[in-house]
Amino acid sequence: MIVAGALLVAACGGRQAEALSMKSSSGKTLEVLLAANQGQYSGAAKALLDSIFKQPQGCLPQPEPRFDVVNIPVSSLRNTQMFQKHRNIVLCEVDAAHPDKVYISRDRWAAPQVVVEVMAKSDTSLQRLLRRYEPNIIRAIYDAEHLRIERAFHNVRNVELMQRVKEKFGFQMTFSEDFMWATEDDGFAWIRKETKDISLGVLINVSPYKNQEQLSYEKIYNRLDTIMRRHVPSPSEDGYMGTERRVAFETQKVDYRGTSYCIETHGLWRLMETTDRMGGPFVSYSMLSPDGKDIIDLIGFVYAPRFEKRDYLMQVEGICNTVKWQ
Repeated sequence: MIVAGALLVAACGGRQAEALSMKSSSGKTLEVLLAANQGQYSGAAKALLDSIFKQPQGCLPQPEPRFDVVNIPVSSLRNTQMFQKHRNIVLCEVDAAHPDKVYISRDRWAAPQVVVEVMAKSDTSLQRLLRRYEPNIIRAIYDAEHLRIERAFHNVRNVELMQRVKEKFGFQMTFSEDFMWATEDDGFAWIRKETKDISLGVLINVSPYKNQEQLSYEKIYNRLDTIMRRHVPSPSEDGYMGTERRVAFETQKVDYRGTSYCIETHGLWRLMETTDRMGGPFVSYSMLSPDGKDIIDLIGFVYAPRFEKRDYLMQVEGICNTVKWQ
């Protein structure tokens, strides 16, 4: 299927039963195997590839790269099964016979897996394709990471917790057995994972839909603050959780599992009106329910003061992307 211009998405990822019977993919969270020969991973081409895959991820307290990149020659990918099992593969190849196209396929050699092939006639064409389709490539890898988290949680899912979410809100989300129900209110629930080192939380809030303005960026930001302040207190008296407005949010409209409209926001949170120095990254999804009756806000947040936070954020982001409607 041609999605846009020279970008093509192969259908192999849709064969779900076949994918389940394939070898499990390998590699770490947000790790990319970049198959590119020395000519394509040097000079201006390398600088561009690094700017796409190694740039600092936004809305984290400390700099962390968007992806961890492992570079190998193209021949190593084509001839080595170990490399073909990697979870996220980006292949960049230049040949005068190539058609100047970007192909995205899923579960080609393992599952779950995404394979991005950037095939170009020249180095100039390769760089043009990378610039043009960077958002599509990044979204494809993130979507694959979300699916991987959902599948990983499936075998260790907290069935009782998931049933409780379904009964309260009318939709299903996937949580692993180390998450627990923290607190609830009318149209609200806080689900969390606590260890001695980290805290991961997912806030679910459902409110009646009244008008489109509820999904404007400013209304969403204000609602996130209200939800956090009302339901997530500080360990000390009078403090509360809120969004960190001194750092710009990263907000965009995204396609989300059968909804007609969904806004994704990345930002930072911190405790307000307290001397407690607690904070971290969050991601939220604010959407119109499929039946058009409700506004649903899903907020995933991370507190991990002594650790890098990118992979933990991807975990709660993945959970927020497991919603299945009745």
